Amino acid sequence: MITKRIIPSLYVKDGQLSGAEDFNGTLVQLAQAYSDGGADELLFYDLEAMGKEKKLLTEALAKVAKMVFIPLTVGGGIQSTADFEMVLACGADKVSVNSGAIQNPALVGEAARKYGDQCVVVCVDVRCVNGAYRVFTRSGRECTDLDAVEWITRCVGEGAGEIVVNSLDAEDRRKGFDLPLIEKVCGRVSVPVIAAGGADCQEHFVDLFRKIPVVDAALGGSVFHLGKVDINRLKAELTNNGIHVRR
Repeated sequence: MITKRIIPSLYVKDGQLSGAEDFNGTLVQLAQAYSDGGADELLFYDLEAMGKEKKLLTEALAKVAKMVFIPLTVGGGIQSTADFEMVLACGADKVSVNSGAIQNPALVGEAARKYGDQCVVVCVDVRCVNGAYRVFTRSGRECTDLDAVEWITRCVGEGAGEIVVNSLDAEDRRKGFDLPLIEKVCGRVSVPVIAAGGADCQEHFVDLFRKIPVVDAALGGSVFHLGKVDINRLKAELTNNGIHVRR
């Protein structure tokens, strides 16, 4: 039986936490708190993603990697295998690429061949436009003409070892994950799929894993940062519902 993963996402700006203002501590302390509190992995997303700010993120990441011993994924501004190299050297286990893969579709395959499929994560921001799921870039501000499910299938064919499906519509509504979208993606690819966007309470996670048993993991940000869901209590509830998690 596949163990379901619960993954908090941490947004970073100028090397510091962003969007978790209620947490009175540093990025390293929050990462440690999540690790101690039952998180299976952590995803760091760099909101600046360039120049000096990228250096600040890698410095912070190196500190986290020395203190936290669960897998770390880093995304934001990944444009080349050199960017993969930089964050992997600082302690990341996986690298998440989004707009960089759209601008350079060969990047996924190049990174997979150089570092292995297991460390290449493609994150796809999706919104429904006129009845069709479309890929968005620029943090959800720009619509492409790419069909989301076809794009994800292509990325897996190129060597992506994991997919994060981030529903912008579900995130706007905050009424649970976009189950039809997640189900479509899971039906098309054989690599692990992480559902993101829309979780606002414990029941949303239970609903996801009960209705789509093949999904591998669920990602959340403010739902964890704001204390709406405690990961250990969530895992206990998932276990009570027959969903296998790491305790």
